[in-house]
Amino acid sequence: MALPLRYPLGNLLARRLRTALTIAVIALVVVATTLFGSLVSSLKRTLVSTGDERNLIVLRKGATNDGSSVLPLEAYQTVRFFDGIARDENGDPLASPELVVQPFFRTADGGRENVLVRGVEAAAFRVHREVRIVEGRAFRPSSGEAIVGRGVAGRYIGARVGDVLDFGRGHWKVVGMFESEGSSFESEVWVDVRELAADAKRSIPYSGLRVRAADGADMDALARRIDADPRWSLEATPEPEYYAKQAESANALYFIVVGLALLAGVGATFGATNTLYAAVQSRRAEIGTLRALGFSRGAILLSFLVESLVIALGGFAVGAVAAAALGRFVSWLLGGIAFGAATFTTSVIQLRVAPGDLLAALAMALVIGLAGGLAPAARAAKLRPIEALRRA
Repeated sequence: MALPLRYPLGNLLARRLRTALTIAVIALVVVATTLFGSLVSSLKRTLVSTGDERNLIVLRKGATNDGSSVLPLEAYQTVRFFDGIARDENGDPLASPELVVQPFFRTADGGRENVLVRGVEAAAFRVHREVRIVEGRAFRPSSGEAIVGRGVAGRYIGARVGDVLDFGRGHWKVVGMFESEGSSFESEVWVDVRELAADAKRSIPYSGLRVRAADGADMDALARRIDADPRWSLEATPEPEYYAKQAESANALYFIVVGLALLAGVGATFGATNTLYAAVQSRRAEIGTLRALGFSRGAILLSFLVESLVIALGGFAVGAVAAAALGRFVSWLLGGIAFGAATFTTSVIQLRVAPGDLLAALAMALVIGLAGGLAPAARAAKLRPIEALRRA
């Protein structure tokens, strides 16, 4: 004979303080697990979402990123006319020569961070199709103007539309803000490439080249053509592949997060186990009475497990709501979460709790509930009616 569901639920309500404390312990584990997990997943989403599958990044062979590459003007003028590169409505190749530098920017709290400033031409907006101006306008060439990504605008002094940014040897008026579907471009500042090269005193004007493959063109063949040219020693990589490699920097952080979550889970499991053991100790007479009334050991075991799992689910619900709210608050308060990128600059991400992060936290909460409730439930089920009533 099974115990009705209202029995374990009623026990939880009858012991409100003990139930609330156990829920709070599990909720803290859920908050920690969710926020740490969302930190890693947000970083990976930011990097992996960057890039278009029809775009190739052309860098000097051996360079691991834009910041360590140089590309001469002659190489750009040659590669942009290779077969397989798309053209716009005017017949101009969709090839974007770009230069990156990493100056220091001041944060609102007085700190300093390296920010990636990308020098581009008008073609960049046709190659990077995900980039769109959401406030103000695009910069005019040779006018000392700049546009900033959303992540930059909320974090650094002088980086809002209408302000003046001081970096390098010049002053740059911010005339627009852009978004790029949450990609790492939102952590950048874009200016005219010629002005940036002059300001940085770069005799070789470009770091790399972004080209868009024509629809139907064989991207592998185009990449091989670029790689095989003996004059410039260049290497072409699809944009998604390039940024996927940058995302590998988050793997070490992922393992750290998993370790911290496991340690927190072990502590919460001990806490839940102690609470449920205490519940068994204080309810010996009740358990003995149930056994005397004919309820089986399996029914009592199941009842205690139900209590434990309900507590775990309650802790998950409270923790999930708290983690989602806390993630948004931290992002708003700090203007985003900063990470060091492979280009030795700061990548700013927005901390957002994804369904996958909540699933991981739910799994952790259920493990805590099962592991914490199984031993006390088994002990309760093994009590003989006479023994339970005598020791009560």
